Amino acid sequence: MISLFLLVLAMAVVTYIPRLVPLLWLKELKLPPLLKRFLLFTPYAVLASLIFPEMLHATSNTTSAIAGGFLAAVLALLRMNLVLVVLGGIAGVYVMEAFL
Repeated sequence: MISLFLLVLAMAVVTYIPRLVPLLWLKELKLPPLLKRFLLFTPYAVLASLIFPEMLHATSNTTSAIAGGFLAAVLALLRMNLVLVVLGGIAGVYVMEAFL
């Protein structure tokens, strides 16, 4: 049990150091506005690139998956609650599955 704890602790230190070092060394560095804007949108782009391909294979029918994703995107653009966006996407898939 102790060796497992030491392994987890060592992995935590190894993953924490590469994140801490740039924060400490580059704390005073001023980034250009264009780079700041690019870095601001990077998490959203990465998340979308991870979600979209999996969304297409979530159901047996690609058309219903696209319909659910489209409905979820519309609800998100209307700034609905996240729970309603997810439920709307699920409802869109079920409605399309019923018609196909």
